[in-house]
Amino acid sequence: MNTLIGSKALTAKPSSAIRSDYNTFSTMCHEMDEPVLITRNGESDLVVMSHSTYNGMIDRMRLTIELMEADKDLNTAPAIPAGEVFAGLRRMIYDQVHS
Repeated sequence: MNTLIGSKALTAKPSSAIRSDYNTFSTMCHEMDEPVLITRNGESDLVVMSHSTYNGMIDRMRLTIELMEADKDLNTAPAIPAGEVFAGLRRMIYDQVHS
């Protein structure tokens, strides 16, 4: 049984797979490196993943949020003409060399 989450199908396993052979189930989760849907009585119940898969997902979510915030800042911050930017850089360099 596979269930779609977004556009990706999750591998589904019955809850008995965990109860009957945890070690095999754990190994499968680590090897797949993706979430596994756990069903109970044929209905979706839980989503399980390895710790490393979870950390990777959280890292991607944090990066996505940071990129969205940066994109928002780029779209709302006033533009500075290039001439002013380069003039400021020249002043900074001049000050560093002559201090």
